[in-house]
Amino acid sequence: MENIIRIAVQKSGRLSDDSLGLIKECGVKFYNGKGKLKAVSHNFPIEFLFLRDDDIPGYVADGVADIGIVGENELAEKESNVTVLKKLGFSKCRLSLAIPKGVDYPGLSFFEGKNIATSYPKILQNYLTKNGVNAEIHEISGSVEIAPSIGLAEGICDIVSSGSTLMMNGLQEVEKIFKSEAVLIGNPNLKDWQTEIVEKLLFRINAVQEGKSNKYVLLNAPNESLDKIIGLIPGMRSPTILPLAQSGWSSVHSVLNEDQFWENIEELRAAGAEGILVVPIEKMIV
Repeated sequence: MENIIRIAVQKSGRLSDDSLGLIKECGVKFYNGKGKLKAVSHNFPIEFLFLRDDDIPGYVADGVADIGIVGENELAEKESNVTVLKKLGFSKCRLSLAIPKGVDYPGLSFFEGKNIATSYPKILQNYLTKNGVNAEIHEISGSVEIAPSIGLAEGICDIVSSGSTLMMNGLQEVEKIFKSEAVLIGNPNLKDWQTEIVEKLLFRINAVQEGKSNKYVLLNAPNESLDKIIGLIPGMRSPTILPLAQSGWSSVHSVLNEDQFWENIEELRAAGAEGILVVPIEKMIV
């Protein structure tokens, strides 16, 4: 039987969608029908295990899965013995303290002697201890936002993305205590052949992510402006310059970080650049 690795992925939700979307962009093909707990790729040596997100660190640490994709918040809370192989840049959020709207907040000392409801007691306790605050932590799973309104706690500590859920429940965010994004984790005792497959997957992930953060730029420019324009869009090594049919003009092709392009767009136009095209890059090997 062909050697394959197992990857643990959240079985549903935004993190699941983003994780599977990235892997599919890496050219890994598989079928994950509704309700399936396992799936095997037919063109890459990998098997998928669809799990609860808070179970993923433990499965990877125990070797049931070789690698996994999980939020840093769950990884920090579980304190499992795994290796972070790569930050993936999606499913970004934060763990924050919140209290009812209208309540005066003088600072972190507000929580001294108070009750705080959370699904992340370890992260919260570490933060409170670091800041010299003594509070009673009530661990609950799900619907943390309801705790103040039913008298269970004076504040909560929960995951925040946009903050809309807090607002809908009459809460205000007062402290950001932990930043999180999706990470690829691995068992620290992978065999050589497993590591080789993981490195092949990482190579594909890097190529996809480099493509997303960069754009292919094409523009036309008068030859007397080429030196200035090349200075503005240097490219990976150097731009490609091709003569146009119209004498005295050239086409400049380059690859740029999208933010870098927008910073320079007005200078490019002032230097005489015309017909500027910005094209997405699907994959980028550096």
